[in-house]
Amino acid sequence: QLQASGGGLVQTGGSLTLSCRASGRTFNIYAMAWFRQAPGREREFVAAIDGYDSSPVYPLSVKGRFTISRDNTNDTVYLQMDSLKPEDTAVYYCGTAETRYGSFIADYNKVFYWGKGTQVTVSS
Repeated sequence: QLQASGGGLVQTGGSLTLSCRASGRTFNIYAMAWFRQAPGREREFVAAIDGYDSSPVYPLSVKGRFTISRDNTNDTVYLQMDSLKPEDTAVYYCGTAETRYGSFIADYNKVFYWGKGTQVTVSS
């Protein structure tokens, strides 16, 4: 199971940190990812982190503003979001699959387990 939290309302330029707590499986060996979905749009890849060596993967749309990290002691992955823009407004989801490679689950069709989303709203 995956439980995401930390969403909220923030002004343009502000910051938020999302958390996703995993349970029920060995956490540290699997890649984890964050996606987002705005109304009327497809689910979009935001960040992923490899199992074992925690190498991050980002799309250009968030690179330099978002930082993904993981705490294997607490089975939690984080998404630190800085310099937020109104276009970052969406429901954010965490996901994982039976792979150690974050780049593999950058495709949402490859994600096997999803958590419930958390709403992020950036006001202009």
